[in-house]
Amino acid sequence: MVETPAALAAEATEVFVRSAAEAIGDRGRFAVALAGGATPRGLYTTLAGEPARSRVDWRRTWVLFGDERCVPPTDPESNYRMAWETLLEKVPVPAGQICRIAGEATDAARAAADYEATLRAVLEPDAARCDLILLGMGLDGHVASLFPGSPVLEERDRLVAAVETRAAVVSRRITLTLPAINAARHVLFLIAGAEKARAVAAALRDPASTLPAARVRPRDGVLTWLLDRAAAGALERPATT
Repeated sequence: MVETPAALAAEATEVFVRSAAEAIGDRGRFAVALAGGATPRGLYTTLAGEPARSRVDWRRTWVLFGDERCVPPTDPESNYRMAWETLLEKVPVPAGQICRIAGEATDAARAAADYEATLRAVLEPDAARCDLILLGMGLDGHVASLFPGSPVLEERDRLVAAVETRAAVVSRRITLTLPAINAARHVLFLIAGAEKARAVAAALRDPASTLPAARVRPRDGVLTWLLDRAAAGALERPATT
């Protein structure tokens, strides 16, 4: 736990830099899946500036995405656009190593299948393992675009799926599935704000929780929950019955 969102961004930067160095040292490249949302934005802004920018070998970095709304890449709702404006246009990642989800495609299911093929081509063919997956969490405990009650939560084979959500804006999305997320070497949750405290406590305290966030359990990797004090607020109070 850290005190503030700024401290969270700083700590997340250290995790990112270490993960990149370890992956490049061990396998010659670093594959990271970025998240959308306000909290990851702070991380991206920090990574784009010095000294963090110079501590990552961007030429050996492959950038993937955890989910995307079905919108063009220039749309304000696009996760790719946010990541591009805050990070990717400011660091020397080769263009061919930025693998965005085609949210503008008219056939979301086809776009999901195409992105799964991209994942398998970029990552280890036998395991499709990202070195690092960044995740935020919604008020309802959703991660990426895996929402409570979604049948995609029960997916066992596909790595990427098209989903329909109840969101007021842009209900169609494309998301990594739990098999893809749980194959990662390291999954890093970035969660800030008191409004997330109840969902954080439900995911971490309740062994029977069915929240999507609680179902993130890397099979052979590391799981890190990085919270600011406000988001951890309900964990500091005694549980009630």
